[in-house]
Amino acid sequence: MTRYFNQLDQKNTPIGVYQLVLNEVEPPLLRSVMKFSNNNQSKASRILGINRTTLRTKLKKYNIE
Repeated sequence: MTRYFNQLDQKNTPIGVYQLVLNEVEPPLLRSVMKFSNNNQSKASRILGINRTTLRTKLKKYNIE
């Protein structure tokens, strides 16, 4: 992130950085946890510390089966 911000000139203010980072980090994380849990959503949600419904929503968002 530091490199990203350093590359911007003073006239450009980044917008939506939080979502930008989540879109890069979250899908591979979800894929890895689903693989580790043998696609068991209950186990994966416990590992991630999120509600199973939230996990299902995120899996659908990123089209992860």
